[in-house]
Parts: sequence; C-alpha cells; structure tokens
Amino acid sequence: MTDSVMSSSTPVIEARDLGVRYSEAGRDIRILHDVSLQVQAGEMVAIVGASGSGKSTLLHILGLLDKPTTGKVWVQGQETDSMGEKQRSRLRNQSLGFVYQFHHLLPEFHALDNAAMPLIVRGLKRDEARAQAQKLLERVGLGERLDHFPGQLSGGERQRVALARSLVSNPACVLADEPTGNLDRHTADEMFALLQEVNRELGTAFVIVTHDVALASLAHRQLHMVDGNLQ
Repeated sequence: MTDSVMSSSTPVIEARDLGVRYSEAGRDIRILHDVSLQVQAGEMVAIVGASGSGKSTLLHILGLLDKPTTGKVWVQGQETDSMGEKQRSRLRNQSLGFVYQFHHLLPEFHALDNAAMPLIVRGLKRDEARAQAQKLLERVGLGERLDHFPGQLSGGERQRVALARSLVSNPACVLADEPTGNLDRHTADEMFALLQEVNRELGTAFVIVTHDVALASLAHRQLHMVDGNLQ
C-alpha cells in the first residue's frame, strides 16, 4: 500500500515501490510488497507492526544499510540506487542518524567518545568532535556522565548516549528501531518524550519502528506494517 505526503518541499526520505524477496528451498519469500513512503523535514513518523512484518527490513533500506530487490530510495533528493558503497556511506553518515533497541555503544569508549564517533569516523579532529558531542550529551541530560563507560550507565542513560550519537552529525532524519523496546515503562516514556523534544526543538525528522501503540500515537503520523504491506 502506498503512503505519501503531498508537499512542495523535497522529502528528507522518499521510497518508491520497495520490494524485498528471496528464494528458499524453491519457494519465493516476499518480505516487502511495493512499499512507498515520504518523510518530510521535521516530521515524526511511527511504524507499528508485529514481529516479522517487515518493519526493520524497511528501516534498514531507508537507512541505506540494505538494498531492496525492487524500488528506489531518495535521501534529501539524491537517488541512491545508482550510488557506489562509498557514496552511500558518506550520505548515510552526513544525512542520517540511527538508534536501535540495543544501544550498540562501544564498551571500551566512554559516553563522550561514543557520541562523537560518527564525526571521528568522518575525519573531524577529535577535540572538535568531542565538543559537538558534549553539547548533545548535555542536551539529553548527561552532562555529568561524559566520562562514564556504557557498563557504568543505566539502560535509559545508554539510550540517551545513543540518541546523542545519532544527532551529532546534525542529520536530516533519525531512524529508530524499537528505541524503547528494552526499557521499562517509565524510562520508555521519558525516552519518547526526549525524542519529541529533539524533534520539536531541532527540527530533526524521525522514523520510529515500535510495537508500542501508545507511544506511536504521539507521533505526527502512525503507519502499520502488515505482512510486508504499509498501511
């Protein structure tokens, strides 16, 4: 099913007719069915669906981590299908941020360097990268935890570091895969409130995959993934 937002501005992410399929034991397995989607600047979109419905597959394709079998993705007006991997990686680093259910922080680095990592990878001087990361960590309430390692932080604090990391490059859109799925109810509510605050104050677009219908209802739009179809 197609979902589009009519706007004269260029979407931060646009997907057209995405399909994903593979063969297994002589059977044709389809994961996504002609999925189309536009995400506008500053928009928060929640995608809700059961486990195995194709939500994470869609998010990985929108984030240029995987390629679809059919269909195309544009990021800030740039068509990505014909790009080489270096171009895709550069665009991903500059325009997109990622938050996962499990924070994927590097255990040997403290919060400050974890948050600064996208800029360090880009080649920015470490001191400059750290200065930008510190601003984001302070924004998400971790100004006193800069030199703490992931193992010294609570689950909610680790997700806040992951959020700061996703924002440090000033991305047009953050893709969040079950960002509250590993948190208790109270901490999950706090995390989602923080996502809303960042969206409102920085104008960052969000695409959030979640099984939590209550949290999804707080986004600007709620879409449902059912057996590979976006509704």
